[in-house]
Amino acid sequence: MEIKRDRYLNKLISKKNNGLIKVITGIRRCGKSYLLFNLYYDYLISIGVSETNIICIPLDDVDYEAYCDPYKLNEYIKDKIQDTRQQYYVFIDEAQYAITKKEMKNPDMPIRLYGVLNSLLRKRNVDVYITGSNSKFLSSDIMTEFRGRGDEIHMMPLSFSEYYPASGKDKMDAWNDYLYYGGLPHILSEKDSEAKSNYLSNLNKEIYLRDIIERYDIRDEDGLEALMKVVASAVGSLSNAQKIADTFKSNGSKAITMPTISNYLKYLMESFVIQKAERYDIKGRKYISTPSKYYYTDLGLRNALLNFRQFEETHLMENVIYNELIYRGYYVDVGTVEVRVDDEGKKVRKQLEVDFVVNQLSKRYYIQSAFALPDQDKIEKEQSSLVKIPDSFKKIIVVGNNQPVWRNENGITFIGIYDFLLNEGSLEL
Repeated sequence: MEIKRDRYLNKLISKKNNGLIKVITGIRRCGKSYLLFNLYYDYLISIGVSETNIICIPLDDVDYEAYCDPYKLNEYIKDKIQDTRQQYYVFIDEAQYAITKKEMKNPDMPIRLYGVLNSLLRKRNVDVYITGSNSKFLSSDIMTEFRGRGDEIHMMPLSFSEYYPASGKDKMDAWNDYLYYGGLPHILSEKDSEAKSNYLSNLNKEIYLRDIIERYDIRDEDGLEALMKVVASAVGSLSNAQKIADTFKSNGSKAITMPTISNYLKYLMESFVIQKAERYDIKGRKYISTPSKYYYTDLGLRNALLNFRQFEETHLMENVIYNELIYRGYYVDVGTVEVRVDDEGKKVRKQLEVDFVVNQLSKRYYIQSAFALPDQDKIEKEQSSLVKIPDSFKKIIVVGNNQPVWRNENGITFIGIYDFLLNEGSLEL
């Protein structure tokens, strides 16, 4: 079954032969290899590129294990490039396998893979593409190492607009499955719920947890897994390392120090398992350092980690909206608006929350996630922070139903979740 990933494919096409290393990052199993080795490969073939001019090296494949040594990798690629008059395309999948732990930990030790990539950049007839599942050792380092000669494309699991047409189901059934099993592409190949659940549970244990433990030499495996569950349970809630440490202490679990928790959170973000939304003071126009909100990159992994026992549609819908905004290329923060309210005759300060402050160049939107608006009181509550924002940028409430788009007397736009997710221009409706 072919799943269209046109957003990412078109980005690759637009960057072809631009003289930069194309770095495709994203959580493991989100479709990076499929994008490069299938969709983009087929595109190159369709425009007349010969198969012999596309050099594919999947470093997580046992048949290519020897080329995890960067020097052997370099020799392999050089042997494949026979004619300097022809254009070649080099695909290196899961490039972090060619970076050793010693190179990662020792800042004075040169990373040999970077030397290989630099050498390829000097060849005018070679276009280089790499994928990887760890931001620390790929995107951020490459952007620094190559001084503007790295070009990152960050890939997410399937958006709902990609998932829904491939699912073959109606919107409601597809939405319910998406909230429960997430958007990792392989989920669509599994036909029954048990197979889907087992797939996600095994990924958590054998891929994500194991990869982080091995990459960062973590000795307290149980502590890391417990932390992941705490974060999964708190999706959509303000949190920080100290609050998580207090949670461990209050529920009688084994104590984990605050610095260790901070490191674990960083490792999870670097592996793209979770993403952080920082708080932004809208009136004061400044960031608030702590607490923040953490969202899971894939809800299926989040739900499987909790054995599918905590299924709160309110928080899960908020997580989906966050992921959709990131997918569309927006910068997303959590907003706060300070107001003065009467409290027994006294004026006191109170902070109201705006779920998302969304920015892209000169555009800004304020968005609230509201699973249900059964009456006027609930509408008043959801819009209370939005009406206090002292600017004219668009204010939107996304509702968990299929209602038509409408705008109230306060200038706030209400839009159903399906219209929001399936219409690329929904923020402009």
